[in-house]
Amino acid sequence: MQPSVPKTDPRILRSKAALRQAMLQLMETKSFSAITITEIITAAKYNRSTFYANYANKEELLDDLISELIKDLLQSFRAPYKQSREFVPHELHANSIVIFSHIAENSSFYTTLANSDALPKLKEKMFVSLKQIIMKELVYETPEIDQELLVIYSLHALLGLIFHWIESGYNHSPAYMQEQLLKILFHRPPSAKMVISPTT
Repeated sequence: MQPSVPKTDPRILRSKAALRQAMLQLMETKSFSAITITEIITAAKYNRSTFYANYANKEELLDDLISELIKDLLQSFRAPYKQSREFVPHELHANSIVIFSHIAENSSFYTTLANSDALPKLKEKMFVSLKQIIMKELVYETPEIDQELLVIYSLHALLGLIFHWIESGYNHSPAYMQEQLLKILFHRPPSAKMVISPTT
C-alpha cells in the first residue's frame, strides 16, 4: 500500500485548482447539469484517475469551487470587526466594508455561477456560511428580538442586494455599494408618503 498524499501537497493543490478552473470555464457556455467529467478533464489537461483521486463526482467539484470562493467571502465579511474586541455598527466607515470589493475582484466567478443552474447552491452555501459565523461571532444586545430571526432577515437583505448588483452587471462601483449599504443600514424613514389613494 502506498502512503497517502497530504492534502496540502502542491501537486494536489495544482490539480484541484486546474479542475475548478476548467469547470468554471465550461459553465460559461454550458449548464452544470450538461457538463461531463470527460469535458472537465480535457479542459484541465488531466486524466480521469487524477479527477477521481480528488473528487468523487462533478457535484463534489462544484461544491469545492463554491467553498473556495466563500472562504474569501467570509474573510471580507469579517473585515470590519476582526481586529476589534467590540463591533459597533454605528461607528462603521464605508471603506471598512469590503464585501463588495471581494465580489468585484471575483466577478467572473460570481457572474458565471449566478447565470448557471448552480445558482441555488451558491446562494444556499453563502447564506448558511454567513449565518454560522454571525451566530457564532456576533452577539447583539437586543433581548426583545429573536437573534436568529434578526440574522436571517439581515442576511436575506444583504444577499438580495449583492445578487441584484451582480445581475445588473455591476452597474455601480464597489465603493458606491459600500456607501449605500451603510446608509441603508441606518436609514429610518419617519413615514411613507402615499402615492395612491387608499381604497374606500
